[in-house]
Amino acid sequence: MKAVIYKEYGSPDVLEVKDVAIPIPKEDEVLVKIHAASVNAADWHLLRADPFPIRFMTGLFKPKYNILGCDIAGVVESAGKNVRQFRKGDAVFGDLSVFGWGGFAEYVCVRENALVLKPENISFHDAASLPVAAVTALQGLRDKGKIQSGQKVLINGASGGVGTFAVQIAKYFGAEVTAVCSTAKAELVRSIGADHVIDYAKEDFTKNGKQYDIILAANGFHPISDYKRALHSQGVYVMTGGSTAQMFQAILLGPWLSMFGGRTMGNLMVKPNQNDLNFMIQLLETGKVVPVIDKRYPLHEVADAIRYLEEGHAKGKVIITME
Repeated sequence: MKAVIYKEYGSPDVLEVKDVAIPIPKEDEVLVKIHAASVNAADWHLLRADPFPIRFMTGLFKPKYNILGCDIAGVVESAGKNVRQFRKGDAVFGDLSVFGWGGFAEYVCVRENALVLKPENISFHDAASLPVAAVTALQGLRDKGKIQSGQKVLINGASGGVGTFAVQIAKYFGAEVTAVCSTAKAELVRSIGADHVIDYAKEDFTKNGKQYDIILAANGFHPISDYKRALHSQGVYVMTGGSTAQMFQAILLGPWLSMFGGRTMGNLMVKPNQNDLNFMIQLLETGKVVPVIDKRYPLHEVADAIRYLEEGHAKGKVIITME
């Protein structure tokens, strides 16, 4: 099979397309023929080992996993004898991030609890866009943010993969949504339900005097003290992505700041699970959420896809196709 391999940390230039053996599933695994995958910020963070502490989980001097890609959608080719949920021919999708990655390849072996069934009326491309970005947005708003109908929610980085799902999920829960993005992407976020749009190049939402019940930071950078100023007295700030400085401030300073003034501030550690994937499927099937797909790249252009996402200009999700 074809797979995109990397054996050292670095830029997308270290990625190579190679022929490797098709893996053999263990007793509790299924072999999936991948039809589509998607690119996430986690892919280039792992590729570059940035921030450096990632190396303590993925290999100090060289990568522990040689194939990136955690969002996949495809068809079960075979199943180990202990697999109960799936059989050959089932269309499935899921998140491989806690199961060894491997999505940028034509086949992958994965434990059955990483996957759910894909409905026939949802394309492989749409299904592959969901696992990381949609579940991150869902858990950030519902579980960490405790979102309630009528609340005012601000999404910083609203036009990216997590952001486009977050806008729609917040609207599903009945919130009034303010989206922060560039001028070029304002119409996009309005089209998926944003009530208000702030162009970050023209206005700093942390200095305009407005306050919000929930701020979901999916991209960009503001000092955590600025986010605190933009929250109501009982508001919640959830960091799901952005600059390295923003990540460390949320992790290190968030718990301390949460001890004073009633506001809750911190980061989200996403927990992949089948229930949340199935919840997102329900939202897609009822039209409450529509995946926003910006570009599609063939497998041999994974390096270009990661470069494009890393530049920060993607509108929604970037998909890898196996056709």
